[in-house]
Amino acid sequence: MLVAAPASGQGKTTVAAALARLHARQGRRVRAFKCGPDFLDPHWLALATGAPVHSLDLWMTGEADCGARLHEAAAGCDLLIVEGVMGLFDGTPSAADLAQRFGLPVLAVIDAQAMAGTFGALAYGLQNFRSGLPWAGVLANRVAGDRHAGMLKDALRDPSQWLGALPRDAGFALPERHLGLVAATELGDAMARLDAVADVLAATPLGRMPVARLPQVRFEAPPADEAQAVPPVLAGRTIAIARDAAFSFIYPANLDVLTALGARLSFFSPLAGDALPACDAVWLPGGYPELHAQALAACEPMRESLAAHVAAGKPIWAECGGMMALFDELAIQDGGQVHRLWGLLPGRVTMQKRLAGLGPQQLSLGGHVLRGHTFHYSSCETPLVPAAHTARPGATQPVGGRAGEALYVHGPVRASYFHAWFASSPQATARLFGAMPMELESHAASTDQA
Repeated sequence: MLVAAPASGQGKTTVAAALARLHARQGRRVRAFKCGPDFLDPHWLALATGAPVHSLDLWMTGEADCGARLHEAAAGCDLLIVEGVMGLFDGTPSAADLAQRFGLPVLAVIDAQAMAGTFGALAYGLQNFRSGLPWAGVLANRVAGDRHAGMLKDALRDPSQWLGALPRDAGFALPERHLGLVAATELGDAMARLDAVADVLAATPLGRMPVARLPQVRFEAPPADEAQAVPPVLAGRTIAIARDAAFSFIYPANLDVLTALGARLSFFSPLAGDALPACDAVWLPGGYPELHAQALAACEPMRESLAAHVAAGKPIWAECGGMMALFDELAIQDGGQVHRLWGLLPGRVTMQKRLAGLGPQQLSLGGHVLRGHTFHYSSCETPLVPAAHTARPGATQPVGGRAGEALYVHGPVRASYFHAWFASSPQATARLFGAMPMELESHAASTDQA
């Protein structure tokens, strides 16, 4: 089923992860997916299932990729759970679009802490707003007690749609920060939190439902001609990948693409004081460098080894948080401390309270298009001239005179706020890691603020 909601913050991740955990600890093989671009919710779903969590997005990852991943997962598991994104009908494409395309019955999670009869109207609207939407039922979250739950159930036009309620208990809440949920790997009691919610979910109609009564869906095998071999153009190359609490925004599918391209992957942790491994290219993924700025600033050996890597002409792909760490300085908002970072890109990154970038983006490299997205709370000021800009889906030029995210090319360093989905173009991905020329047009301009 697809776990959805009328809006963000309703408890989708809590319910999806708890449902997965409930069945996994009963010995069932469970796989989970996340609808849309997201790095944080999948941490909780992976903890609950013990398996990699891939994104499903009809635009970013593509319909064929979604279908192939669902088919492969269904062939080896007992229960398949997809967590939606934002509200059920939000975005283009939306979680509802994914549900209809693949016949995924929708479980609607509604935060009912401030409502009674309106709960029924909201549930009815979600189910019937679009005809033909597969439906599993509705679950109330943050409920005050049994009496409140009874009022919510009575508000439904069809009582059989009631799949239970979770109480309003801060112990069930998954902690959040400015980019979303705190990653499960950062909390020593993450599994205990999931088990606590799973215990409560086990007493609901949803939790008591036998597996045989859960919705059954068939995912057809992708056509054979859709499977395209990825040429191993990175064969013989080692890519060093930063991976720790400061650089954790990594799609498992991106690692799969690099491996399919023939690269050997070597992971290191700047926060742990690891040396840069011997490598031909470096990937600095996104994450939370702002939360670890003091520690990163103190990584003098890492600064020096990255500088030597660049001096040798070896490529670096720095993505969002990874790019932030490469600038001269990182300033915390509201007059906070300014940290001297790794100095491979001239300029300063400044944190801010409001979103500076959000939404799907695409980047053209050498005639190939990488799809992805952007999501950040910082801006950068640099004298570097952008080598290119991303564009919105379907656009080849900036829309309304507004450019997308800048791509900076500074020697062998390629950096952007853009998060790339490598599988959308293995050829463009290979260019990021130096397998072939970037083939970008230069632009004459002065100081850029992105």
